[in-house]
Amino acid sequence: MNTEQQEVAQFVMQQTPFNQLDGAASEYFVNHLDIIYLTRENQNQWLSSDNLRLFLIRSGDYDLVDPKGDVITKLSSGDYFGFPSLLTGEAIQNSISVQKEGIVYMLNQAAFDYLRHEYKVFEQYFVRAHKNRLLSSHYKSQNDSWSEKKICELMNRKAVTLAPDASIRQAAKKMKQQGVSSIMLTEHERLVGVVTDRDLRNRVLADEVDPQESVSSIMTCKPKFIFENNRVFSALHLMLKHNIHHLPVLDEHHKPLGMLTSTDLLRQQKSDPVQLIGRIYKAHSVVDLKRYSQEIPGLLKGFSNNIDDISLIGKLLSGLTDALTSRLIRLFQEDNGAAPTSFSFICFGSQAREEQTLHSDQDNGLLLPDDLTDEQHDYFKRMGEYVCEHLIECGIKRCPGNIMASNAQCRMGINAWTEKFHKWITSPTPEAMLNCKIFFDLRFIEGSTTLYARFCEQLKRISKNDLFYAAMASDIKNTPVPIGLFNQFKLEKDEKQHKYLDLKKRGVVIINDIVRLYSLKAGIQRANTQERIDALMKFSLLNKDDLYNLKDCWRFLTQLRLGTQINEEGLPSNCINPNALNSLERHQLKEAFYLVKQAQQAAAFKFARGSL
Repeated sequence: MNTEQQEVAQFVMQQTPFNQLDGAASEYFVNHLDIIYLTRENQNQWLSSDNLRLFLIRSGDYDLVDPKGDVITKLSSGDYFGFPSLLTGEAIQNSISVQKEGIVYMLNQAAFDYLRHEYKVFEQYFVRAHKNRLLSSHYKSQNDSWSEKKICELMNRKAVTLAPDASIRQAAKKMKQQGVSSIMLTEHERLVGVVTDRDLRNRVLADEVDPQESVSSIMTCKPKFIFENNRVFSALHLMLKHNIHHLPVLDEHHKPLGMLTSTDLLRQQKSDPVQLIGRIYKAHSVVDLKRYSQEIPGLLKGFSNNIDDISLIGKLLSGLTDALTSRLIRLFQEDNGAAPTSFSFICFGSQAREEQTLHSDQDNGLLLPDDLTDEQHDYFKRMGEYVCEHLIECGIKRCPGNIMASNAQCRMGINAWTEKFHKWITSPTPEAMLNCKIFFDLRFIEGSTTLYARFCEQLKRISKNDLFYAAMASDIKNTPVPIGLFNQFKLEKDEKQHKYLDLKKRGVVIINDIVRLYSLKAGIQRANTQERIDALMKFSLLNKDDLYNLKDCWRFLTQLRLGTQINEEGLPSNCINPNALNSLERHQLKEAFYLVKQAQQAAAFKFARGSL
């Protein structure tokens, strides 16, 4: 190499992925590159589908722009562009806008393909880079539909707050001055209550209450709330379920940030499925619920065509099942009288994780106080049977394992439920591990939140058991990912000799199991897989890169899985024929399975090595 080439090679060797490869890779790159000075005048001539290239920026600043004119990302020294078309063979869609002129290195298609073939790390880097760019494009805020936006993106003013010992008159004056229809009452920056203009009308004027009295006398105590990073869909669901029009928004430290109103959300709402949830919560009879439930498959198919993140369908389906369940409980009480004691109707498995699909079945139960009378037991027996049987009629399948509130073993007091979990934890047989995969994903649906919170605290206490964690990790490792020798897919066959990959069993479930294991260890009381991963970012059990990889893999596999169900491709449910994918998607699928396998091995090493 001459002096100039040595200087270029030194720069190249500092860049990923070349800093992970031997010097021969960098030398090959340097010997086959062309060098250009990229300016505003010549920027359009270099990105051409007739002559695909990989570009590595040495100097300058550039915007990568999509066909709509939106900036996808900003590029500077050490960044690459041009690789998506090299990977897929598809025509170039994006363009470059020069912000500051500079030097760019170019590598042609043949040289790029040679490095892909010779160096797996090189290929993996660009496959992942393209996957990440696709994800970032899907979740760009300016292209988000209402359902994908975070609550904080709708917030346009700070919280309006007042101390609860202020007078009703002071509250009304402050609401008028700030031009708001509600106010949050706080103590030590913590939310204790909410007062709305409706409260002033119904609880003050109508009842002739003295406006000098404390505003705490008319406030709604312990109001429902939502966190700033939750999605708009979650807020809509919460407001529809509880028939509320003002929803406080808190940060992760429970400090009030602002108030979300039904008017704010109605401006965003463009989805028939969410309107359907509202109709379900207001249904007058089981006949209405059955009629509404028949709309679900068609609405979901249309909904999936209007969103980028198809995995949101799992949350929507679970929301629909929650709504059906809640309304059936209310209808039962209308016919049979109010419950004789407190109860919590809970769900497990995919419904608890808010990850249901069109093929999901019921997993639910009743959490009851201890020492009920025979008459009280009979009431809840009839409630469980009523809800579960009508859910079946609404299209929510019967659980093959009979994990339903209609089963006496899923309709018990706190002590009996706790003993059941304790037995699985202390005697982790294969059957116990299977039960843990279902029952340790649990979520409250209807009834007493206090009863449910007591139960969750007991579970958190008894689940701290290293033998239990080791057994879970060993069980996770026993499910192989479908990648064999020479990085080839290991396909299964059905009775019609159709070849397929089971995306649920061999991918999504393994990720769910891994994330559940780490979450139990960390004491995280959430069920949704993506929310668990986000919560794990605050702990040191896994590094952030591994967590981001798990989240990306889960999204990618879930996208493929739900897509096959919605499009009814004729394969067993949750399965896909990899030959139907394009080259890049097959690469991404192999990469996803590879990362899942790495996570399996890491969990086994961390938790099970002492028992192996």
